Amino acid sequence: MDSNAAARGLVLDVEQIKRLLPHRAPFLFVEKLAEIHPGESAVGYKAVSYNEPYFQGHFPELAVMPGVLIVEAMAQTAGALVVHSMGQTPTNRVVYFMTIDKARFRRPVRPGDLLRIPVKALRRRGTVWKFAGEAYVENELCAEAEFGAMIYDPTRPNGDERPSDSPR
Repeated sequence: MDSNAAARGLVLDVEQIKRLLPHRAPFLFVEKLAEIHPGESAVGYKAVSYNEPYFQGHFPELAVMPGVLIVEAMAQTAGALVVHSMGQTPTNRVVYFMTIDKARFRRPVRPGDLLRIPVKALRRRGTVWKFAGEAYVENELCAEAEFGAMIYDPTRPNGDERPSDSPR
């Protein structure tokens, strides 16, 4: 079996994802990572529960997951993929959103739904990554967006991942 086939069979659970991302409840929005193609793509999963704290105000009579949190789930899926692909841990690293483009919300996400969140790397330049993400419930597209993020390492000059003696 080649390394890509082996990676596709790899599934990361929430405890393994917590080793990759600094997020914790109630702001961890990816619970499983599967179909991993290192540096390229992965699929995240989020079981949406009625007990999520945002449902208290969005909306009490007709609970709907906020669209910005669906995009955050896409970004966390991408972040876990990047950190896993680079063999890193979140220690001393922060991932910052830089852009959110082409965001579209197609269908409400409700308690009881299982979000399937495929993400695909579009490009990478140094510590900046650009991804396309989608969110599905069953086979129905709920949301889609392109987003950019930067991995910031406060222990390095200018937060750059490269050693300080590398050419810029």
